[in-house]
Amino acid sequence: MGKDCCANEPGSVDPRFRRILYIALVVNVTMFLIEVVAGLIAGSVSLLADAVDFFGDAANYGISLIVLGMTLQWRARAALLKGITMGLFGLWVIGAATRLALDGGIPDAATMGAVGFLALIANVTVAVLLFRYRTGDSNMRSVWLCSRNDAIGNVAVMLAASGVFATGTRWPDLLVAVIMASLALTAAFQVIRQAIGEMKDHSLGAAETMGH
Repeated sequence: MGKDCCANEPGSVDPRFRRILYIALVVNVTMFLIEVVAGLIAGSVSLLADAVDFFGDAANYGISLIVLGMTLQWRARAALLKGITMGLFGLWVIGAATRLALDGGIPDAATMGAVGFLALIANVTVAVLLFRYRTGDSNMRSVWLCSRNDAIGNVAVMLAASGVFATGTRWPDLLVAVIMASLALTAAFQVIRQAIGEMKDHSLGAAETMGH
């Protein structure tokens, strides 16, 4: 769907987009709970990182549902908050990976692979549903980027599981955690930049309207 098809005015909300957000919210909350338990059992930082990402995305979808029918200015503010949250997640993962690099424990590769595959199915499903909204406003774009990054992250977790199994070390797990952090920071920058731009455009438009 192009930008002209996206809701930019209050009250102009695509019912299909709202339904997809509800589906995404339920999927992300469910996978957050599964990955927290699996990550703790397997001793995997990449699974725990992915679990935190699922939690953040669930919060993002909830915020998106709240502001969906509001003005572009409010949706841009919500996207800015989500972008900051994504950035903080990336920094948290880098810190966790650094700390666990000093731990000699080896995560359970079988659990990592199985849960990573389940998470991949969940995220690809959500990403496909959201694909047509990937070029919308900053709020819609942030939702799409979250789902896209999650799917990429799940593939990486599965590769990390293979690496842990093959090498008998936890370094593949830590490497994937750093990659996921980089994705979060990159997406955060894109969303924050677009949100700030939309807020500035709205402010300039409002000032010109008042001037007339």
